[in-house]
Amino acid sequence: MRRQKTRKIKIGGVTVGGGSPIAIQSMLCAPLHDIEANVRQTRALYEAGCQINRVAVPPEGGAELIHAIKNACPQLPLVADIQFDYRLAIESAYAGADKIRINPGNIGDQEKVRQVVAACREKNLPIRIGVNSGSLEKEILAKHRRPTAQALAESAMLNIRLLEQLDFDNYLVAIKSSDVFTTVEAYRLAAEQTDCPFHLGVTEAGTARMGLVKSAAAFGALLCDGIGDTLRVSLTADPVEEVYAARDILRGLGLSEGPRFVSCPTCGRCQVDLFRIAREVEEALRDCQKDVKIAIMGCAVNGPGEARDADIGLAGGKGEMLLFRKGEPLRKVPEAEAVAALMAEVEGL
Repeated sequence: MRRQKTRKIKIGGVTVGGGSPIAIQSMLCAPLHDIEANVRQTRALYEAGCQINRVAVPPEGGAELIHAIKNACPQLPLVADIQFDYRLAIESAYAGADKIRINPGNIGDQEKVRQVVAACREKNLPIRIGVNSGSLEKEILAKHRRPTAQALAESAMLNIRLLEQLDFDNYLVAIKSSDVFTTVEAYRLAAEQTDCPFHLGVTEAGTARMGLVKSAAAFGALLCDGIGDTLRVSLTADPVEEVYAARDILRGLGLSEGPRFVSCPTCGRCQVDLFRIAREVEEALRDCQKDVKIAIMGCAVNGPGEARDADIGLAGGKGEMLLFRKGEPLRKVPEAEAVAALMAEVEGL
């Protein structure tokens, strides 16, 4: 898949942009005063495959929170999320954050932005310019009357120029709306005007089900255009679910390593409990990193034939399943043993 050529930046130990693998992000949602809860959630995110973490920085105790999270999981880069108070951005830079997320438009005057930039320059930290429909500059909102894609892209470019006037190019940009079409168009407009890396997201996307649908729709359109260097699936759910959702989207597009999973929707010819089998196989493959294609098919009609390019597959019979590899039958196994048989073949690859 073609990727837009963007500049490379480093977020902790993760390289973003310039054709680097697309990085999966999430954000802590534990109460900010509960340091232990944030530490536990950080470890859970790392174990789930999160590659960049983010935390809202409270007005008091921010440095302590950042220290605790970094000490508990130093290998997971941490982004300090700042709203309005430029002093918190500076404090976070010196406290050990790996990236500072600000909206320069709501930080204040240029002198305050300059001080944030100076701290990030000294610590060699990137800045993420965060633009969303709820934080547009007053003059831009007055001009466009509502947070259109054009308004969001204009805000992004305004903030880019603000950093570049300070001779700072260690940044990436996020442009988010809760509307899929607005999000996609805003990123496309901005991508025509800059070579900075882009962090993708649909803000306030919704629950685990609807948020995944909206994010997949937006990310699919943008990634197929070659736009996007990091992403977060924003869900009203446990942030670990965001990581799994992001990983599934990237695997579905062939943009990350790991199993590619296909299964048929079944019909009246199916004589096994394919819904259960497919769920069990998908769960068993959740943490698998092998680049393999797995097929779970309901019957001989769409079994080895339609899925002949699968590395390993199952096709349903009457109370049994055919295990096949690259379209060639291996053996028949009882339905109750099918998942175990398939996983044994995967482990042997």
